[in-house]
Amino acid sequence: MSKEKNEYKSTDIQVLEGLEAVRKLPGMYIGSTGIEGLHHLVYEVVDNSIDEALAGYCKNIFITINIDGSITIEDDGRGIPTGIHKEQGVSAAQVVLTVLHAGGKFDKNSYKVSGGLHGVGISVVNALSKKLDMEIYRDGYVYRQSYSKGVPLNKLERCEKTNKSGTSISFLPDDEIMESNNFDFDILSNKLRELAFLNAGIHINIIDEINNKSHDFKYDGGIKSFVEYINQNKNTIIKEPIFITAKKEDVIMDIALQYNDGYSETLYSYVNNINTKEGGTHLAGFKSALTRVINSYYVSNIGNFKDRGSKRSEPVQISGDDAREGLIAVISIKMPSPQFEGQTKTKLGNSFIKGVVESLINEKLSEFLDENPHISKVIIEKALDAARARDAARRAKELVRRKNLLDFSSLPGKLADCQEKDPSRCEIYIVEGDSAGGSAKQGRDRKYQAILPLKGKILNVEKARLEKMLNSDEIKILITALGGGITSGASKKEESFFNLEKLRYHKIIIMTDADIDGSHIRALLLTFFYRYMKEVIENGYLYIALPPLYRVKRRNNEIYLKDDETLDEFLIGESLNSLSVYRKQSDSTEHILDKKWVKEAINKIKNYKNLINKLNKIHINEKIIEYLVSNDFSSEDILMDHQYSDRLTNLIAFCKSKDYDISLTKDADFEDYYTASIKYDNFNQPTYVNKRFLESINYRTIYNLYKEIKLFDFLNVIIVSESEKHTVKNMNEFYNIIKSKIPQNMSVQRYKGLGEMNPDQLWQTTMNEETRTLRKVNINDIVEADGMFDILMGDRVEPRRKFIEDNALNVVNLDV
Repeated sequence: MSKEKNEYKSTDIQVLEGLEAVRKLPGMYIGSTGIEGLHHLVYEVVDNSIDEALAGYCKNIFITINIDGSITIEDDGRGIPTGIHKEQGVSAAQVVLTVLHAGGKFDKNSYKVSGGLHGVGISVVNALSKKLDMEIYRDGYVYRQSYSKGVPLNKLERCEKTNKSGTSISFLPDDEIMESNNFDFDILSNKLRELAFLNAGIHINIIDEINNKSHDFKYDGGIKSFVEYINQNKNTIIKEPIFITAKKEDVIMDIALQYNDGYSETLYSYVNNINTKEGGTHLAGFKSALTRVINSYYVSNIGNFKDRGSKRSEPVQISGDDAREGLIAVISIKMPSPQFEGQTKTKLGNSFIKGVVESLINEKLSEFLDENPHISKVIIEKALDAARARDAARRAKELVRRKNLLDFSSLPGKLADCQEKDPSRCEIYIVEGDSAGGSAKQGRDRKYQAILPLKGKILNVEKARLEKMLNSDEIKILITALGGGITSGASKKEESFFNLEKLRYHKIIIMTDADIDGSHIRALLLTFFYRYMKEVIENGYLYIALPPLYRVKRRNNEIYLKDDETLDEFLIGESLNSLSVYRKQSDSTEHILDKKWVKEAINKIKNYKNLINKLNKIHINEKIIEYLVSNDFSSEDILMDHQYSDRLTNLIAFCKSKDYDISLTKDADFEDYYTASIKYDNFNQPTYVNKRFLESINYRTIYNLYKEIKLFDFLNVIIVSESEKHTVKNMNEFYNIIKSKIPQNMSVQRYKGLGEMNPDQLWQTTMNEETRTLRKVNINDIVEADGMFDILMGDRVEPRRKFIEDNALNVVNLDV
């Protein structure tokens, strides 16, 4: 291909049609306006960066969930073209952001393969965003443009010089359309991890500034590393994954597979980095070819397996299920013009791909098996074991298990059942201990609420075989009470004992004490449900009750508060009711300030402190932040060369007064600017103050909030509490004085056990639908969840010790 064809120019942007129906019918473009649609917006932007990587122009992708709830996706690709589009008369970047089906992916010059087939992604994101900011780093300059609900707020402007290349998109979803605006770090991490595996060598970083989480993904081994990652906590029967790569015409196929000693299969399929969750022609081709190749090898080498084969004269027939038992496989196809079912791209429809994949698997996997007879024998014997078990042993084993272990003839005596028989209207509380169980039984609504008290800690099923688990009295009671049976862990229907239709309750609520033992019991129950009743979680039937942590009593009145934050908010409110706030005027008179003014000031200061604390956790020193905002370091007043004498000199003086080490270097990304690197308190990670930081959403949010707080003007404010008078000098004194003036005749009790509550209290706080708080259990990242259960509940000590060491400083309340 010539260099001219590789260039990505404004003439490459093709317009197919306008952008009118997106805001009226968003579901047509992103699937839904719920949590899935919200994250689909992010995937559409990330897919553009990945397409740049597939074209060979992008190595790094950075995703940041900002503290104001927006999200930023930045890459180091070529940058969206900025020239004027001849047909539209505006910049090509604006065309891409505002016109449906506009992009550079409809021919084969700019992008050979692409996940963003329809060209609607970034324009749909723009249309469904309350605010979107675009930065393009191209041709030595930064280009900026902002939008609101798809409408440009200004023209694309060429700004300062830069050494960077790429595109940065920051957007805040429109809450008038989207049902949820809270990005989930785990859901995004799962997707980004997959993309890193599927694109060997690409670096993808995600940071959640709100919850102080981060992941860094880079896998040089590609999908081979993916299979190893999934299998890391399992016992594999072949040492390394089998990796097959092949090309036919314009189709590139990469497949990695490895067997473990389990009974389930795990298959992930992708087309142009798009996760085809519902499979399609490529997956069908893989399954068909795998079964054929294994059967063919077995028949051709049947003499090597006679001692383990059938007594019949003909060879054992290995089915597809047998060939895939214990298999972990990742199938990745790269192809031009894929045909998906809908914009959400969950199933591949190109019919010819089935034959292409079958042909390549037949050729390449047959070669591998012939060249590696030792590995081949292990795989065939695994499949033969599965086939023989399918014909005889498993059916017999199922009957034995059903008769001896799962045949519990009557409901357990501990269960206090409800009167309602419709499972969709029934709920069951799994309660820790007889004491709490007694209170729950007395306090419940008998019509639809059932109570099942469990004695102590149940068996850790992560460390126990199935037979041992089913001999555990408490687990037998639990299985019998719920009524749906269990899943044995096998992929085949005949090996599964679980029947969702027989489940007696569609709301299963774990209710344990708010202490260490209660947390452990909850973890044991979650492990049981994840391993043996995963369908309960997947269908949204499992919940965790959140009983209040505090009871606040004052005279004859009492109130229950769920956590530390609500307690803090309540106490500040009570403090305000017991004091008066004045402002001293210039004529020495005192003007009483409205309570609404005081509450608004307190809330803004609290939000400001929370934001400072979040940045402090990621090694951005709060004293440095407070210095910057109080000295008007803004995105318009940044660290340029001509400002060196005042801004930077003052910053250096401040750091020296605090014994911080500060060094100045020229900004690597932007000409004419400085980066100040500040080390403090023996932390190895310095705080970087530069153009990028001062223009970041996080800093701008804190800076603007500080400006709002400054308007309150706390100078000359006087707080009067009983006989004490306090003159306030700044916002910190104002906040701390009010927070400290808690009424004396108020008692605060922290609950540790449910048994401390009377039945009426337990009903009022934890069981009444109108007042209780429940948390639904979801599996957002199934690979991460599987590994986490193995770390926390498995046999190996070292991974658990490392997990504790890595997370020890994140513990907020430690009850010992």
